[in-house]
Amino acid sequence: MNTKIIYRILLGVACLFLVYICIDSVVTPIRFEDKRAQREVVVIDRLVKLRAAEAEYKLVHGRYQANMDSLVMFLQTTPKKEVMKEGSLTDKQLEAGLTEIKATKMLEKALAKAQSKLNMDDKDALYAYIWDNDKEIKDNGLSGFRRDTIYKDMIESLYKGEYTTDNIAEITYIPFTDNVRFEAEVNDKYTTSQGIRVPLMEIRAHYNTYLADLDNQERVNLIDKETKLEHYAGLKIGDIMAPNNNAGNWE
Repeated sequence: MNTKIIYRILLGVACLFLVYICIDSVVTPIRFEDKRAQREVVVIDRLVKLRAAEAEYKLVHGRYQANMDSLVMFLQTTPKKEVMKEGSLTDKQLEAGLTEIKATKMLEKALAKAQSKLNMDDKDALYAYIWDNDKEIKDNGLSGFRRDTIYKDMIESLYKGEYTTDNIAEITYIPFTDNVRFEAEVNDKYTTSQGIRVPLMEIRAHYNTYLADLDNQERVNLIDKETKLEHYAGLKIGDIMAPNNNAGNWE
């Protein structure tokens, strides 16, 4: 074969290779960012679910839970307490010093008294009776005012059928990983400048988890960029160093 033809073929191949390199240098970052964005929607959804679980845990225990197994057990075994409300306090009642707590205590006292007198458990009938007959309730304008504490299934209440007792543990695992769990950390010793102790928590998913199988160099560049900006290299909720209302770092 003519030497010139060989050179031309080699030159053509080299040109095609350079074109491929150029195209790939543009396409690879775009492809990486697209897949990252798609995955982060799913990871964020899981973090939001964990935030809801931690909020309920704190309502019951006064602190957050770093152990994911304990958090799952809490969701599986603890009913969710809710208050059903009818009626609201007027501005005049509030100005007179009546509060939700005081009004609720009056109701509980009147209901217990009525239940003892009437020997019945029908809540509707008991409320009707105290609204019409209890002097303290009538004097404070609480006729028609009702507060009932009910207990619901925690998982159903928080996740509306998306999870059950059998599969609720899924929320503790980072999507797009081989069952890698979110990192969770709590701080029960943080104290404000006013001397008030505030429990803190943080739950994290590093880029090296849910982006592990994507382009390595793009992931390294992303981590390097966030590290230089002194940002967490991944997604997280909360902060164990200072209160932030358990906000996500994407919010």
